[in-house]
Amino acid sequence: MAVLICDTQELTRAGLRMLVGGQPDLTVVGEAGDGETAVALALTLRPDLVLMEARLPGLDGISATEQLLAALPDTRVLVLTACDRDEYAYAALRAGASGFLVKDTTAAEMLVAVRGVLRGDTMVAPSVTRRLIDRYVTGVVTPVADARLDVLTDREREVLGLVGRGLNNGEIAGKLFLGESTVKTHVARILAKLQLRDRIEAVVLAYESGLVHPGG
Repeated sequence: MAVLICDTQELTRAGLRMLVGGQPDLTVVGEAGDGETAVALALTLRPDLVLMEARLPGLDGISATEQLLAALPDTRVLVLTACDRDEYAYAALRAGASGFLVKDTTAAEMLVAVRGVLRGDTMVAPSVTRRLIDRYVTGVVTPVADARLDVLTDREREVLGLVGRGLNNGEIAGKLFLGESTVKTHVARILAKLQLRDRIEAVVLAYESGLVHPGG
């Protein structure tokens, strides 16, 4: 899998290059030190994954993610930052990133996140996940009915609700007494009907629409 690295710090890029490039299934195809260069390189190299620093000079990492994914919707972006500030995480997910990770994570955890995102999963730092959920619990985000949910069947709404609570396909299958492949099909249809990029966007919508209630 081809990986593009974007970070302002040369030492950080070197470390990521050694970590990622040292894996037999991953290849670093390019590096950038700012958002504009990252987008330009991505359009040329068409990587499978971009490791994107959130804070960049000029075009920041969040805006670069939006531009990149608008042109290359099949590319995955894993946003990296030196701190796990909630506004960065939420903005990254809103921009379409498939994950958000703090740079001080271990090498093993970084590789798990990279491979998870490439596999189509969404990977978010645990500390960020807890606080994003807390925002709903404390009422920072007020649920608003979303007419888009009307296109879903009752079963699909049920599955979306469980996705919103953080359950994976296997856990949902167990709760609903369905086959895991059936759940996977339901999730794919939900994402297609609601025009969502991935499960993270589905989780956000489930909370914002009130389908999943804080603490429920």
